[in-house]
Amino acid sequence: MKHIITAVGALAMTTTLAQAGGVDRSGQSVASIFESGNYVEFSFGRVSPDVSGTSSANLGPFGGFSSGDMARGYNQIGMAVKTKLNDHWDLGVIFDQPFGAKVDYPSGTNYFAQGSTAELNASALTTVLKYRTDNNISIFGGLRYELMDAKASVPFVAGYVVDSDQSSGLGYLVGVAYEKPEIALRVALTYNSKISHDFNTVESSLLTGGFDVDGKTTVDSPQSVNLEFQSGVAKDTLVFGSVRWVDWSEFVIDPTNYPPADPLVFYNSDTVTYTLGVGRQFNENWSGSVAIAFEDQSGGFASNLGPHDGRTSITLGAAYTTANKLKISGGVSYIRIGDAKTTLDDVNAASDFTDNSAVGVGMRISYAF
Repeated sequence: MKHIITAVGALAMTTTLAQAGGVDRSGQSVASIFESGNYVEFSFGRVSPDVSGTSSANLGPFGGFSSGDMARGYNQIGMAVKTKLNDHWDLGVIFDQPFGAKVDYPSGTNYFAQGSTAELNASALTTVLKYRTDNNISIFGGLRYELMDAKASVPFVAGYVVDSDQSSGLGYLVGVAYEKPEIALRVALTYNSKISHDFNTVESSLLTGGFDVDGKTTVDSPQSVNLEFQSGVAKDTLVFGSVRWVDWSEFVIDPTNYPPADPLVFYNSDTVTYTLGVGRQFNENWSGSVAIAFEDQSGGFASNLGPHDGRTSITLGAAYTTANKLKISGGVSYIRIGDAKTTLDDVNAASDFTDNSAVGVGMRISYAF
């Protein structure tokens, strides 16, 4: 019965699919490596954000206009396979989409950024090897192979357009965990390294006379640390949560011929996201969970291609387990996206984004054998 609660706890942490409407999407969890025996899972999610703002009055004739909904919905998929090699060794393979963005300012709004678009896609394949000692301490590590591509069109910045090829990069993860199965206790700490990508880019703007210019741009997907925990606290009841730090202050996209002095994409500070939830087993087949998450605002100006700062969310999850260990889980998240102001000159506010939100739904099918 304990395994049903554990499944719901893991689900609630992974169905919060919108990280402040930004580029952190999967959370890079390695929870599947802790499943008992052999295990396989497939997950699918859909996130629908609603993000809009209003240009500031200090822009004169360009002030007071609504941007319209500039954040597009996206799908999220994930897969994991884990096999027990012997009583001490486990091997897992995880596919996820760790980072991404999809920006599309509507045209015809008179908002200064109208017609601007941007897209970032990343997918990763991670191999994890775990060794469990006789005193319930585990150490694990592995390699992550990541693919990434990006493109943007920013008409209000000298008609700037950039497109990249798909770049691959290799990183690693290491971690340590402590488990006490009789009370469903597990605490796991995971470090994910940065991964460097060298893009071949094609850029054009009014400053290049409208001609395409070939170049190279280096982007590092950020390093991060995950602390994930769970524990039984009463009969058929589990408390779970996580703390995730991401080194966003080192994430920069700065193509060679982008006209302004500031990079195309950058963040003022790192982020820490907190999640806390409780799972409850109702009977031999059904379990449910609820979790809340919080990411504090960092302050300062946000990017016009990512006008958000912090988030608060609530996730409801349910899981059904059949007699043959097939588990079908589902969840829905409501995310309140933090208010933000953008700028065009690093001094004055150019827009104000408030009262924005997103809804995420997720489903996971898993089987233990």
